[in-house]
Amino acid sequence: MDHKTFTKELGQCVMQLIKCKLVNEKRVRTLYEKAKKILTKESNGQEVGCPISVCRDMHGQFHCLMELFRVGRKSPDTNYPFMGDYVGYYSLETVTLLVPLKVRYTEYITILRGNHESRQIAQVYGFYDECLRNVWKYFADLFDYLPLTALVGGQILCLYGGLSPSIVIEDRLQEVLHEGPMCDLLGSDPGDRGGWGISPRGAGYTFGQDISETFNHANGLTLTSRAHLLVMEGYNDWNVVAIFSAPDYCYRCSSQAAIMELDDTSKYSFFEFDPEPPRGEPHLT
Repeated sequence: MDHKTFTKELGQCVMQLIKCKLVNEKRVRTLYEKAKKILTKESNGQEVGCPISVCRDMHGQFHCLMELFRVGRKSPDTNYPFMGDYVGYYSLETVTLLVPLKVRYTEYITILRGNHESRQIAQVYGFYDECLRNVWKYFADLFDYLPLTALVGGQILCLYGGLSPSIVIEDRLQEVLHEGPMCDLLGSDPGDRGGWGISPRGAGYTFGQDISETFNHANGLTLTSRAHLLVMEGYNDWNVVAIFSAPDYCYRCSSQAAIMELDDTSKYSFFEFDPEPPRGEPHLT
């Protein structure tokens, strides 16, 4: 397929998915192969320029994703680092839309890995049940290629979970392990006490404000932005900023949602938005 024909079909594919209508397996495979080539070239700490709209933890709430694009502007008017956890209610629709958006707007869309983007947890949240076997294989394999962190404007580190005592990642192209630096980046949380602690989640660590401040200073960072935490107000503006972009989480928590926007000078602000209700049942294939 020549570039012009592919670009046309890609646009049609995006328009179809925006309407929450799935594409066929042949197109999924083509998207998978294109996205895999793109993601292979991206580093574990993918650099992202400003202006950006940082968002996270969509948990498959597809119609809330559409509201997020309305509030945060559409690509390529801003850069979008998505910080993980796309699997949830409309898992297949949400993931299948983000992949062609990444292919179409390669420089403007960054898709980081969350702890839900692993074979084990994705099956727990029903993603396997939504997919045909071949489609599941494409996406489960693609999850292994997702970067783990993004560096915004050289000053802000974006990641799904938290920090690690050993942050060196030699190879991300694998299933998420139960221990080690990749597990820490996807599973750790800020804690109330100083230093490192044992995480009650059973994965990663807790880390105190002293750890995050030392880490930011040593790496010349203004702040660290993370996901992995239900924040009822949509965000908290601490030393480690937490953002939550799934309003009314799982359609039962009455939580607010937010995105963090940074302008060309890396000055950041928060925009809250309300939930969009699910429209009918998720499409199963």
